[in-house]
Amino acid sequence: MSSGLGAVPLAPGYVPLLGHTAAMLRDRPGFLASPGQGDLVRLRFGPQTMVLVRDPDLVQQVLRDDRTFDKGGPFFDRAREVVGDGLATCPHERHRRQRRLCQPAFRPGRLPDYTEAVTAAAREETAAWNDGDVIDVARVMPALASRALARTMFSSRLPAHTTRQINEDIATLLGSVIRRMLTPAPFDRAPTPGHLRYERARRRLRQTVSGVVAGRRADGTDDPDLLSALLSAADPETGGDGPVSLTDEEVADQLITFFIAGTETTAGLMSWMLYELARHPGIQEHLHAHTAGVLRGRPPRAADLPALSYAEQVVDEALRLHSPVWLFTRTVTTETRLGGVRLPAGTAIAISPYTVHWNPDLHPRPREFDPGRWKTPRTDRGAHVPFGAGPRRCIGDRFAVQETVAVLSVLISSWRFTPVTERPVKVALSASYGPRTLRLRVHARGPGHVGGPE
Repeated sequence: MSSGLGAVPLAPGYVPLLGHTAAMLRDRPGFLASPGQGDLVRLRFGPQTMVLVRDPDLVQQVLRDDRTFDKGGPFFDRAREVVGDGLATCPHERHRRQRRLCQPAFRPGRLPDYTEAVTAAAREETAAWNDGDVIDVARVMPALASRALARTMFSSRLPAHTTRQINEDIATLLGSVIRRMLTPAPFDRAPTPGHLRYERARRRLRQTVSGVVAGRRADGTDDPDLLSALLSAADPETGGDGPVSLTDEEVADQLITFFIAGTETTAGLMSWMLYELARHPGIQEHLHAHTAGVLRGRPPRAADLPALSYAEQVVDEALRLHSPVWLFTRTVTTETRLGGVRLPAGTAIAISPYTVHWNPDLHPRPREFDPGRWKTPRTDRGAHVPFGAGPRRCIGDRFAVQETVAVLSVLISSWRFTPVTERPVKVALSASYGPRTLRLRVHARGPGHVGGPE
């Protein structure tokens, strides 16, 4: 067995002072999926060192042992600045209680309300489209996702200007996460214009969401939305590890976490799906035919989702090929061995879904968009990790997939998408992986479609 970090090879592309920063920013998925040989490689970003885990079995080992490999490292340290100690960022010692309290918000009984909300949002957002319009999907999808999430989280009781401000603040914060993750302290506190914008957005977002929570707590309204579910949640199994309900601060942490996950990552996923469907007209038409056969001209309902199996295959393949969550980190809490290498406590671990999703041993022709690869359920669950795995797997994974299936079904029933240009898509420099701009032409499918122009 090897001993210490010195036994872990340095990934190719290292440049003195900058480390691997330039190589990663040129092509994040490509760099992370193919940084060299070996199950573990070292990444350097300025003075920071992380160990990237590339072997799928070792990825599962890290994700399933959240006591040894706790939430932490450069990515989550920066994320906590934005979302606080929400479910996605809190340490192991507080996670079990928070998950029990948040679980009722995602129980199957709430799915019909959520499906109706996201379907209505999709129809409203696309109602102004006309046959032949060119849309910037990278701008439209965040607006659509935000509209849908406002309905599921707040029953659409937020004023439009409040929702708009939340979206702007989140965009500012996520656009700064990578830069801050790669900037060593104390330089990340320098009073630059970028840092001042970041701090203003962070404070304003927290104040806005905390005000919404306090207002709903005061009026006592029990709406069929996620906020009411969080406020009313009670934990009968606290075992002395915390209050039986979420505090207002904890509710605000969860709302910010879910809002970011439900807008930025969902919008990126929807954008990549439409990009691939536009480039693969045969797949797009097969999806349309399958969806039309299930829905027969009406909007999707929760009961329809299991039958929309091909739409879910498209979602799964987009999550594999273009995972919006491109990197997350862990911190080793006690000396341990991973892949035969001794890792001291405090070691920063990096996990990227792309090391698994683009692994040709798990996914033949990994760079091809092929929804058919998901026709038969995979038995090797470790081959698909867009939502993580183990105890810290995203609590809203099924909600996210079903929401995306519903929105995709509305769009593909009403519209056909074609490319405007063959030029490569420019990717946004953000905490999630999505296109910066993506212009597609929309073509109305004619009478009887779901939503869109009448």
